[in-house]
Amino acid sequence: MRPDNKRLVLTTVAATLAASAALAAAAGALFLFSGWYNIGATVQHWQPVYTVLERGMHYSVRHHAADIRPPDLADTRMLQRGAALYRDHCLQCHGGPGAPQAGIGKSMQPIPGPLVDAGRRWKTQELYWITRHGIKMSGMPAWEFRMPACRSS
Repeated sequence: MRPDNKRLVLTTVAATLAASAALAAAAGALFLFSGWYNIGATVQHWQPVYTVLERGMHYSVRHHAADIRPPDLADTRMLQRGAALYRDHCLQCHGGPGAPQAGIGKSMQPIPGPLVDAGRRWKTQELYWITRHGIKMSGMPAWEFRMPACRSS
């Protein structure tokens, strides 16, 4: 290939990539600033949005929880304290054995799942991290700042 042709090809590729990026940015800005996407808690995210958010959450939690040592779950006093905290602060959103979710939990998006499922999907240190730090824009609070019992764990 002659140098002039090679330069033309590279220039064309660069211009095409730049134009595509500008077009994607303009479309994204139009979508964002139009307010068209419904962020109301009465409507689920579109599946692609949900998938991206869900995967990002998993990667983030896995990364941040990697070096955490959760409290000793073989300690009976710790389990009893945890059960009491769950009853007082978690049951209404997540439900529990013999106790369905309260209306507040059913009205959230995403709907808080039963923690039996969470125990299958997450490692212990990941659940500990989620409980301490919460999940942004999900309704899951950071209990570290709300309960002295979490700070002392």
